[in-house]
Amino acid sequence: MRTKSKALLLILCTVLLISGTVLGTLAYLTDRDQVVNTFTVGNVQIELDEVEVTPDGIPVQDKDGNTIRTEEGNEYHLIPGQTYVKDPTVTVLAGSEASYVRMMVTINCISELKAIFGDDFLPQNYVEGWDNKIWSCVGTTDNGDNTLTYEFRYHNIVDTFTSENDLMLEPLFTKFTVPGEITGEQLATIADLKIDVIGHAIQAATFTSADDAWVAFGTQYKP
Repeated sequence: MRTKSKALLLILCTVLLISGTVLGTLAYLTDRDQVVNTFTVGNVQIELDEVEVTPDGIPVQDKDGNTIRTEEGNEYHLIPGQTYVKDPTVTVLAGSEASYVRMMVTINCISELKAIFGDDFLPQNYVEGWDNKIWSCVGTTDNGDNTLTYEFRYHNIVDTFTSENDLMLEPLFTKFTVPGEITGEQLATIADLKIDVIGHAIQAATFTSADDAWVAFGTQYKP
């Protein structure tokens, strides 16, 4: 399953330009003063990655035994009853403005999944490590093509503007398990299953709420 995409949004900071001039009224007794302003451009930058794993969901390590992370996503070989490591994680880069962060999780084969697990199928019921107090699921969108998109929002505004270090947020979840009661025939119906995870960030300044910010994001950002 592919999982990955990242989003970047540049925001301009508006600065009031002030200049002043004072001229003397007598010959030779003159003075001049000027205020020179410096303009800076603010930005919000994030990265989205996850642990690189084998098709059986086992983390891949480098020669020093360190876990490798990937931005390209993973492919999984699904077997009933097996648990797979998967931890979609957003990192907010150093120097980013205070921002709202969310992850959009799009899953295909929805009709097949509901036929197996019931009409109340929710992906978060089949994962480990998901905390609704950290990543709240605030809504679901039916895309009309047998896919659903679930919106998960981070609980805090994230600010790294004065930091020299990137900030890795808590993962959306850490593992998923294929239920042991699923049959081979049922598993075959979701052979083309894909989960796409996209990370979004938008400045918090000028917005009175996260809802307002994400509405604005939707008018400006096109996938």
